[in-house]
Amino acid sequence: MVKQDGFFSRTTAALGENFGLGRRAALAITIVAGLMIVFACWWFFHSAPPKTIIITSGDKASLYHAVAEKYARILARDGVKLVILPSAGAVENLRRLADPSFQVDIGFVQAGLDLGVNSDNLVSLGSVSYQPLLVFHRLPRAVTRLSQLAGKRLAVGREGSGTRLLAMKLLAMNGIEPGGSTEFLAWEGEEAAAVLLKGELDAVFFMADAASSGTMRSLLQAPGIGLADFTQADGYIRRIGYLHKLTMPRGAMNFGKDIPARDITLIGPTVELVARKNLHPALSDLLLAAAMEIHGRPALFQNRGEFPAALENELPISDDAKRYYKSGKTFLYRYLPFWLASLINRILVVFVPLVIILIPGLKSIPALFHWRMKLRINRWYRQLLQVEQDALRRLDAGERDPLGRRIDAIEAEVHKMKVPAAYGDQFYVLRTHISFVRGKLGNTRSD
Repeated sequence: MVKQDGFFSRTTAALGENFGLGRRAALAITIVAGLMIVFACWWFFHSAPPKTIIITSGDKASLYHAVAEKYARILARDGVKLVILPSAGAVENLRRLADPSFQVDIGFVQAGLDLGVNSDNLVSLGSVSYQPLLVFHRLPRAVTRLSQLAGKRLAVGREGSGTRLLAMKLLAMNGIEPGGSTEFLAWEGEEAAAVLLKGELDAVFFMADAASSGTMRSLLQAPGIGLADFTQADGYIRRIGYLHKLTMPRGAMNFGKDIPARDITLIGPTVELVARKNLHPALSDLLLAAAMEIHGRPALFQNRGEFPAALENELPISDDAKRYYKSGKTFLYRYLPFWLASLINRILVVFVPLVIILIPGLKSIPALFHWRMKLRINRWYRQLLQVEQDALRRLDAGERDPLGRRIDAIEAEVHKMKVPAAYGDQFYVLRTHISFVRGKLGNTRSD
């Protein structure tokens, strides 16, 4: 069988020949350099941002889902596909994100949710909007306190929605809890609105994770339907730190019909864009850029540029998000297409450090072995000089013979040296000098 002389064996042989390395040393250097290159190539492809990410949104009729579709359209411009998973709302979104076995990357989560789940692997990319709590009713008089809803039929949203969680918490603060005369129903969205319009409900709690803006708008303009005014808003936001006081301005829904007919005070948390810690930094920037485009505009409850915002609640703001809020996109992503910026960034992160480490390392090999060869050659020169100095003295015949044997021993050891071709001139000069000293010793003998 003919042994193949491949690139690996040729490289090992070249190292051994040029640098005077033993076979094992040359083999070790070749393997280490090869492994570094292989690891760099693997990391180059492994560190590429994924082309598909998954968001858990909300019910298909909810504002959460409508906003997720806007994100999908924006991300598609940069070649990233956003898969939207409908859910029961903010509570289910948080549970999905906290469950490592559930395949999801990001989701909309209502600030203030505390479900006892392990959120160590979660970070916030910031708050993207306010989420007012709207309580529509058909009671004969205005509702300014939730305690007025005691003993009524209330639609508080289904299990798994942020609406139900907040509604039950606020009602409990007003002494209204399950087991009493108040009836709590799981209706939400268009179904709850239709039942309220029929007169089969007394009040409905609405939030963005469970209802569309069209449903809320239709209720605001429906005759006989009122919107609760949270006159105790200041008290609520002091008791519940993640709530904010909001105002629906007079006439904001319909200027011609003056709907609402007066400013209405509301309360509500913010909506956070929550991600897992392993979200790729490039995708974090891409999502926040989309959030700026979607949520940065003025709206009913916010001013221009108010969102997205690094408002930290239960979850910490990610380091990538903090950097983005401070300085925006990185240089490459600011001026280049996403795919090209990602490619160049990975080259800079992976291969530039490799070159910086590997090339000086390879360059240091000749210097290292030059020093090593110089030490080896100088060792014999030191012994040769000592023989020459001894030979210059007046020696009797009995003292000259040991000097000759010392020269013979030095020459024998020099002949055993393994010297690369690059150091052949120094090797032959050493042998010439050995012959020179031997000749000098012979002259001393003849004298």
